[in-house]
Amino acid sequence: MKEIHGDRFVGPAEDRITVEELADNLILHLKTRGAKAVPSFRSHLKPVRDAFGLLRAVDLTTKRIEQFIADRQAAGKASATINRETGALRQAFHLARKQGRLSRAPYFPMLREDNVQRGFFERAEFESVAANLPDPIADVARFGYLSGWRRGEILPLAWEAVDRGAREIRLATSKNSRGRVLPYTEGSALDELIERRWKAREFETPEGAAGISAYVFHRQGRPVVDIRKAWAKACAAAKVPGRLFHDLRRTGIRDMTRAGVSQPVAMAISGHRTISVFLRYDIASEDDKREALLRTEAMRAAQAKAGNVVGFGREAAKA
Repeated sequence: MKEIHGDRFVGPAEDRITVEELADNLILHLKTRGAKAVPSFRSHLKPVRDAFGLLRAVDLTTKRIEQFIADRQAAGKASATINRETGALRQAFHLARKQGRLSRAPYFPMLREDNVQRGFFERAEFESVAANLPDPIADVARFGYLSGWRRGEILPLAWEAVDRGAREIRLATSKNSRGRVLPYTEGSALDELIERRWKAREFETPEGAAGISAYVFHRQGRPVVDIRKAWAKACAAAKVPGRLFHDLRRTGIRDMTRAGVSQPVAMAISGHRTISVFLRYDIASEDDKREALLRTEAMRAAQAKAGNVVGFGREAAKA
């Protein structure tokens, strides 16, 4: 009675629930809702399952979570990665509370992280990376460089979404649940890429028969799924280690801005819904800053030549 009135009572059903069951429950909930982040949550929950899977949910304490964080840090994991893992665990507990399966949840500490990414490619750097990528990953990267699209939008791209006659690529849905159309012109780099991939549709099946891939980027008819190893190897060979595929998205947006493309049009191409997020991708390189200073210096020199410079300090007073 004391535990009940003190809100500390744990019934037999709640007492038996394990962290593994909560993780399974979260994945089932996300799949039922049609969430696109299910693969990501599966990945984030894997180290959580390894650490706490057989533990009773009522026995998970903040101290144990902090030890998990410390262990992941010792393993060299980034703060953002650890936060995604801890956040998935927290979401599993909070979902169980909403469903009435748990009466309480521990406090989940989160690490401070810097979400602002700074990586981007200059043209020569990208070409060097692309030259070291195998087919079809080289074309996957080139599509990302030309369009600014996300990797998750490029890899599963099917031919049914490509209208070669109208020269349009139609994305039915995306990370923000909105579709969009990417038009391109005849003879453009994107047009050449699409035509190259069209010729590469044919493949030989294990039985020796000829097959036609339904996917723009494929390996033996199947969509390309994981490019991380090939990407890391190519970046190392191009002497730009540590670059991310997502840097191509930042590069595309920055280059559109450099070319004078208006913000609404650039956002329509990249698929950004909010200006605040879009502006985080519009990154100025060191060369951009040098060029800005040179242009400013040239403008001031032109003013001085025209006699439009106003003096400062004692010279201004004498004038």
